[in-house]
Amino acid sequence: MKKNVIVSLADSNYFNLLNELIDSIKQFDQKNSVAICILDAGLEKVQLNELSAKVDEIKNAEWDIQVSSIKVRGKEWLKSQVSRAFLPKYFPNYEKYLWIDCDAWVNDWNAVDLYFKACENGKLGITQTIGPGYRIMSKVNWLFGKIAVIKSQNFKHAISSKIGMNDARKLAFAPHVNIGVFSLQKNSRCWDVWQKNLKTTLKSGKIFGSEGLAINMSIYIDNVETEFLPLNCNWIASNLLPKFDEKERMFVEPYLPNTKIGIMHLAAGIWDNKKDMRVDSSVKIQIKTLENKNISKSLRFGQ
Repeated sequence: MKKNVIVSLADSNYFNLLNELIDSIKQFDQKNSVAICILDAGLEKVQLNELSAKVDEIKNAEWDIQVSSIKVRGKEWLKSQVSRAFLPKYFPNYEKYLWIDCDAWVNDWNAVDLYFKACENGKLGITQTIGPGYRIMSKVNWLFGKIAVIKSQNFKHAISSKIGMNDARKLAFAPHVNIGVFSLQKNSRCWDVWQKNLKTTLKSGKIFGSEGLAINMSIYIDNVETEFLPLNCNWIASNLLPKFDEKERMFVEPYLPNTKIGIMHLAAGIWDNKKDMRVDSSVKIQIKTLENKNISKSLRFGQ
């Protein structure tokens, strides 16, 4: 029985991205060392049939925390904002869980190994969205030229979710952690802390982003033990574009030493002419090579 599992979720609209994530995992020799499990949030029957031949388990995602139907409005994929905090309930036969959003894919297996190593001894393995080349971490509105009104992602979500001003201030300038890729052991206390915070954020805030706010609260307010991994382990391309190593046929970080991108994440979309690369595989953008040459390329797996 495999001890480690990679889990993702999708609906029918993101099936192609999910398929690419799975294929990106299976390109490596180490693929047989991990299970792949999928949460179904609205996949079609033909899609499920195709996936069943490629993965170990598929389970229906549920609303593990009750949410108002007014907030849901038929968007079943929003279950991803809740169900990822309950992975041991869905897939109880594993010791370590690595969640990867379906709009991400594995470029270098070392990142997978790091996540499974990071979550040992009950720690949360996760990556902060901060690194070399990041120019803006928080938006601020200046009043009268000297009074700052904070617009950071954590602070904005905290205020809208009514978690309390003292806690919101603790999050205001804390480096945001992206919950699109994380690892946890089955017996980690972080699951309980995260679920507790998620109940709070879902009560007053929007569903989308609630799980991210809850994990940031768990780290910066409840002080769950965390192993922060390098930025290349969850490379959010909409924040900073990678470069491409033409010799190795590999995406790398844009600054020296040009470390290989571990997991490429297309969160928030990569846009060109109002088309999102996540839903239109024909979309390409201009990126630089290590030789400083401009090339037109997709950031999706296999494109």
